[in-house]
Amino acid sequence: MNLLGWKYLDFDEEKLILKVEMRAGPEFINPAGFIHGGMLAAMLDETLAPTVAAVLAAGEFAPSLELKVNFISPAKVGKILGTGKVISKGTSICFAEAQLHDERGALLATASSTSKISRSVKPKSEHITDWSSIVGG
Repeated sequence: MNLLGWKYLDFDEEKLILKVEMRAGPEFINPAGFIHGGMLAAMLDETLAPTVAAVLAAGEFAPSLELKVNFISPAKVGKILGTGKVISKGTSICFAEAQLHDERGALLATASSTSKISRSVKPKSEHITDWSSIVGG
């Protein structure tokens, strides 16, 4: 997350919405002069993963099964704001969506994800049990 300058902003526990901030640096520019789509996809993933993690119980983890990305507008160097929302969480599958906006509020990209909720086989001492350090709770 350091490569992307990831920073927690807010998590609404009632609406299940996470807000984060990232930085699109000049090293991410493609030959057309815009931020490479792969970097935007990584930013969407770094918005979705903690969004899903925020609703998991201790000892659970949820690797992505699928990530669908839509590129809407070209992104430029600068601050990128990510918003993630849990759409549905069952006992084994979680669906989430995310959006990226630039500082002016222009929609840059969207994504939807499907994650498989699993229980860790690691010894309990190795679990991340307090996601608040990640999602600021």
